[in-house]
Amino acid sequence: MKQLCVFFFFLTLSLQAQFQVNGIVKESTTNKPLPFATITTTDGINSISDVDGKFSIVTPIPFTAFDVSYIGFTKARITLEKNKNYYVVMLSQKTDDLNEVVVPDENPALAIIRKAIENKDNNNPQKKLYSFEFKSYNKLIVSANPDSIDGRIDSVFVQKSSGDQFSKIDSSEYKFKDIVRQQHLFQTEKVSQYQFANSTLKETILGTKMAGFKQPVYEIIAFNLQSFSIYDSRYELFETKYNSPIANDALKDYNYKLLDSLIIDGRNTYMIYFKNKKKRRASGLEGVLYIDQNNFAVAKAVMRIKGVLDISGIHNFKYIPSEKLWFPTDKTFKIVKGKNDDDIKILGGTIQFDGDVENDFKERKKTASDFTYLLSQTNNFEIQYNIPIQIKKSAVTIEIKDDAINKPEAFWDTYRKDSLDSRSKKTYQALDSISIKKRIESRLRFGRKIINGYLPIGKFDLDLRKLFSYNNYEGFRLGIGGTTNERFSKNFRVEGYTAYGTKDNDFKYNLGIAARVGKFTNSWIGVSYTDDLREIASTVFAIDKKPFKIYDPRPINISTFYNYVTWKTFIETKIIPKTESLWELSRTAVEPQFNYIFNLNGKLYPNYVMTTAMVSLRWNPFSDYMQTPTGRIEVEKRFPKFTFQYTQSFPKIWQNDFEFSKIDFKTEYEKKYLNGQKTSLLFEAGYSFGAIPLTHLYNTSPNNITKETIIQRITFSGKNSFETMFFNEFFSSQYAYFQFKHGFSRVTLFKKIKPSLVIVSRVAWGNLQNPEQHIGLDYKTLNKGYFESGIELNQIYKGLGLGGFYRYGPNQLSKFQDNIAVKISFVLNIGL
Repeated sequence: MKQLCVFFFFLTLSLQAQFQVNGIVKESTTNKPLPFATITTTDGINSISDVDGKFSIVTPIPFTAFDVSYIGFTKARITLEKNKNYYVVMLSQKTDDLNEVVVPDENPALAIIRKAIENKDNNNPQKKLYSFEFKSYNKLIVSANPDSIDGRIDSVFVQKSSGDQFSKIDSSEYKFKDIVRQQHLFQTEKVSQYQFANSTLKETILGTKMAGFKQPVYEIIAFNLQSFSIYDSRYELFETKYNSPIANDALKDYNYKLLDSLIIDGRNTYMIYFKNKKKRRASGLEGVLYIDQNNFAVAKAVMRIKGVLDISGIHNFKYIPSEKLWFPTDKTFKIVKGKNDDDIKILGGTIQFDGDVENDFKERKKTASDFTYLLSQTNNFEIQYNIPIQIKKSAVTIEIKDDAINKPEAFWDTYRKDSLDSRSKKTYQALDSISIKKRIESRLRFGRKIINGYLPIGKFDLDLRKLFSYNNYEGFRLGIGGTTNERFSKNFRVEGYTAYGTKDNDFKYNLGIAARVGKFTNSWIGVSYTDDLREIASTVFAIDKKPFKIYDPRPINISTFYNYVTWKTFIETKIIPKTESLWELSRTAVEPQFNYIFNLNGKLYPNYVMTTAMVSLRWNPFSDYMQTPTGRIEVEKRFPKFTFQYTQSFPKIWQNDFEFSKIDFKTEYEKKYLNGQKTSLLFEAGYSFGAIPLTHLYNTSPNNITKETIIQRITFSGKNSFETMFFNEFFSSQYAYFQFKHGFSRVTLFKKIKPSLVIVSRVAWGNLQNPEQHIGLDYKTLNKGYFESGIELNQIYKGLGLGGFYRYGPNQLSKFQDNIAVKISFVLNIGL
């Protein structure tokens, strides 16, 4: 066993192939750590301590000593000792030159930051240069340092009176350590070409490979770990945006301190430490900016967030004398564990965290996986400036070439900064083998389908939405349906369903076929036939994808449907940048399944035919998209988003009975806060004019049933529904609807009870033209407005929640209890 341990020890050294010294910098009088102290080796290699004063110097060759300096403190030189790699460095504060640190008129760091903000446009490559182009190589790993894991787990012998005896132990820790000695836990590489021109920045991925996957998980490739530019007003770290320390209004959010001066690339720079003014660290960044003393450009940046995760992002620049500009050359992103009593998932793996030890949480015993970290390193090369550049397909921010996943090893050897070490090579071999053995790619594909509501069965995806539902008219609706998938064909699809109602004893069905006519725009043309039911006066945006729900409670209480038989031809496309659109031409025969007649100029229509053209378009102008060999993905979802729909009937074509038009509009806005809160806004409006029956007007989504008591009216809440409005109470030919929601951070009451409080307000206005045309139903109009507010306590236990809503304003009911609705909610979080 001793020989085995020695073997693994030397194996670890050979894998690292580097010299490393660790330590911490503290103030001698208070014993407090000094963040961002400057560490310089005798060979001129620079490093800095982190926010906790800890540092790590890693070099390819040994050094004999290092200097530690901190403005206002006496510099210390530390000589390395044999067999020692951890040093506690104590610095003493200067007493004779404090005036160098504190200037009576103004903190010198503030003056420097003001200059940096003032000169941003002159120093920002995306402002100063009219174009640039470069290639980059990125390597991302999830790994652990085996030397950090307790060595005692290696022993499998125990001392007995009769001598050493073999003892069976829990081998999971040993296996983990043994694995990370030989390989990483996850690894991916990519080579990209970046192009900038006309204020547009595009990344074209020339090659990509991901351990364990023949076809990479494209969402991971697009994962935005840190901002491209340090000059963005909102700096992004791990897909969370913070106000930049050099934003125009940064001085209101950050405190600054001049730490030191340093030479970078032959130019003098100031080291400016910044920290968010708010007490909660999660509310802002902390780090160091290295500011050029001549032009006040950023020559290096260290950005960090320490909380649930300890996240750091480092940006390095090179000075280009011909352009008088610092241009980014490389960046590093790292995640290690922070302190928290919850587990968290990163790239599909669960990581545990300790409780907040500052508030008397009991520290959890460390396990081997506690030392897991994520590291991403990017190097830029072949940089060119101010050259003619034409960016193709600029509507997508990231484009992955079709052959990017099939590059030979010679391609990677050309672009890698350093050749792969044995640990990295073993990672590809091991994870590829595990992926094949455990069918990880097929299981991932299966999971994606399930989340979207489909069960893949060979070349066919079974639509889980069609299997079972219930409403007051059909009773239990039992069915089967789905669509062919990419294994059947990438250029053709066949879809359809059939269903049977146990109460109305009738079959419903649909059949459609489509062919892809554009790969980049994902354009399809098709035809379909449908014989089915739909809720009256329901606003349907055809371009919206129906979300998968295990249950859909709202139809349970609906009994007013109309039957429609539709022939339709359609085109769906993404040809317009940042949009999805659906264009339809259809003929529909409508038969209301309730007591209703449409009276048009004295002619009565118990049923009717409508021939219409419709365009439905969703526009996400602020989102970013990635084009992959398998389709287009919205990788950066930004708000607001807009949806437009226009419907026009054709008189005297295919037996059309009425002439009318409908215009529908929806916009959504969502803002997530760093403390876990979220605000959502929704606005919808519709306007119809001409001869249009009640079945195709608006009902503003009511979700309350007519019962005597509050208890009898308890049902499941709907999505964006008026919970206090009764079914078929109001109808409109024009309407406007606004909803405000604000969700607060989840509160831990007990270990498994962590409710989320949400406040909700909704308001609607509507008007109905020619009410005398609609015979059969009693209803009201919304021309005085409708108001509702409530509180939701969601996810109280295993997704179940409870909400209460109150109806007020001009349409308030005379009995107080009739204005109250109590609703049950259920939130199911599904993720890979």
